[in-house]
Order: sequence, then C-alpha cells, then structure tokens
Amino acid sequence: MTEQVKGPASYFPSIEKKYGRPVTHWFALLDKRASGLKHMELVNWLKSEHGLGHGHANALVAHHQARSK
Repeated sequence: MTEQVKGPASYFPSIEKKYGRPVTHWFALLDKRASGLKHMELVNWLKSEHGLGHGHANALVAHHQARSK
C-alpha cells in the first residue's frame, strides 16, 4: 500500500500536466527570485509573470520555502 501525498506536493502532478514543465523548473525559478521576497510576493510573481493559477503558485512557493529552511 502506498502512502498518499499530502500538502503542497499533492499539487505537483497537476502543475506538471497543466504547465508542461517539471516542478524542478519552477523551483529553479524560485531559487533565483526568492531572495528577500515574502510568500505572497512570490505567489503573485508566478501568477503574473508565468500564468500560474493561485493554488498552484501557492503550493510551489510553500513547498519551496519549507525545504529552504
């Protein structure tokens, strides 16, 4: 029996399918941009500059920030 993915990572398959790029692509962009920016600033940047929906952008930023700590 496999454990079900929970939290922000549960969005990753749909993000990859919808936007045609692996989540590593989005994490690389966040690595370059994240310095000194707050969570919602990064979410809004992904939405405005890259066309992501709010939930997908929020999931990527939340996971990125959690693994960066």
